[in-house]
Amino acid sequence: MTLPVVPTVLGKRAFHELANTARRPRFLPYPSKYPPIPIQPHIRQYATVEKGAKKKSAAHDAEGSSRPETSSATASRPAAQSAKDTASNQRTPSLDGSTKSDSSTLSPSDWEENPDLSISKFSELPGKNFGVNQHIVINEEFKEALRQILWRFRAPIRYAFAYGSGVFPQSTSNKVGNPKLHPAPPEAISKIQGGNQKMIDFIFGVSYSQHWHSLNLSEHRDHYSGVGSLGSYAVSKLQDSIGAGVYFNPYISVNGTLIKYGVVNLDTLCKDLSEWNTLYLAGRLQKPVKILRDNPAVRLANQVNLIAAVRTALLLLPGEFTEKELYSTIAGISYMGDPRMSIGGDDPQKVNNIVDNQLQNFRRLYAPLIDNLPNISFNDSATSNQDWIDDPSVNAKLHQNMDPVTRGHMVRRLPSAFRAKLYFEYQSKFQIPRGEFNELMEKTKDEDPERIRRREGGPFERRIAEDTEGGGLREEVRQVIEKTIRWPSFTQSLKGVVTAGLGRSWRYASEKRSKATAGAAAPKAAEDKPKE
Repeated sequence: MTLPVVPTVLGKRAFHELANTARRPRFLPYPSKYPPIPIQPHIRQYATVEKGAKKKSAAHDAEGSSRPETSSATASRPAAQSAKDTASNQRTPSLDGSTKSDSSTLSPSDWEENPDLSISKFSELPGKNFGVNQHIVINEEFKEALRQILWRFRAPIRYAFAYGSGVFPQSTSNKVGNPKLHPAPPEAISKIQGGNQKMIDFIFGVSYSQHWHSLNLSEHRDHYSGVGSLGSYAVSKLQDSIGAGVYFNPYISVNGTLIKYGVVNLDTLCKDLSEWNTLYLAGRLQKPVKILRDNPAVRLANQVNLIAAVRTALLLLPGEFTEKELYSTIAGISYMGDPRMSIGGDDPQKVNNIVDNQLQNFRRLYAPLIDNLPNISFNDSATSNQDWIDDPSVNAKLHQNMDPVTRGHMVRRLPSAFRAKLYFEYQSKFQIPRGEFNELMEKTKDEDPERIRRREGGPFERRIAEDTEGGGLREEVRQVIEKTIRWPSFTQSLKGVVTAGLGRSWRYASEKRSKATAGAAAPKAAEDKPKE
């Protein structure tokens, strides 16, 4: 049996806690004695800062979390088979796709069961290293240049990340970008992007949308289209009422760098991450991003998002698959219902390009979570090498448990809004009477004041997992993903014409169309090359 060496930046409780046993030597090097998370029954709260809350210091806003970013690639565990066997015996794999205890009493420290998204301190997270897999390591000078861009906004930004091809290359070609796109970029950005300059995309999480836009309009009126003349109330209403709750300002020059930034309320962000009501922002954070300012509630919600992405991908995959197939499935979730992909509005090879060029970052993001799910495991001798995480030539094989009970539990643990849509699809498919279906839904509610019910599948979920008719569960999950994404994405695109203005919108659409044309031509060029 091959023992995979996987970085442990955590996502689950310690095995000795799960099995209610004394602490023993483990192959997971990080300490993970998690303090309980306060539970507030019935009500799920999000990250909005209360009026009486103390203001954070400017230094904390600029630097995000006070704890250092840890490269998860440097973490490893001893290769002793006895340690693996001991740890395996200590945990009891609940067939829902997570490691659970034999005890029938639910511990409040299980962050997946009832994430408390009202937390405001990093010390309130389940563990010291909880969620540090989300912090992808990039060049320090480049990271500082991106943070300096945030400092140009006086309006308070509580959470921020940079993403897209301007931060994480999706191609090794220098012909994709514009060598003179940025007016006068810092040296660090010029060095990283070279002659392949691209606009850098940001998402800003804010506590109060109207207040933020009011401050930003007074300082950067030129960032807005004509909508800005209507005032911050109109801007915030347009942001929150249409699409996915994001307001984008593209083609903005800040510190000599061309950027696009989207503004979102923290409540909206946490809700999408934990419940998948639109998958618009959750889908972006399922791929490697660079977090520049962190927030404890968002980190917790995003860890829920990431492990849900793994489970959803497993429902779409066969029993045996490779790393690239897994990461491509995860990266492709957010593009399944995107109208731009169906009308030639973006590169059709985008998902493959993202995974091929960011394989190591996908490993840092997901390998620790995979290692803590009992129904999926690496099944490749290459993973016994301590340096395999950073080896782009490795495409490790994985195996998952295809037992219907196991997959039924995974269905039950899908994000609530997404899971509800899947259930409604199966109500129609199985022709379940409405009264009987309502009773089933009552039994599967997440809110439980006694916390005596686990989110584990029952007969209904097992029946879903056993479905093979018309493509079966895979096809139903795919359809629900498309339905979840299509309308918010479509309306968000329409909103962009108003918020960005006709000129900027036309420029953006033209560039996307050029990428789509180049991406469609790439496979044909690759086929013709050997013939020359």
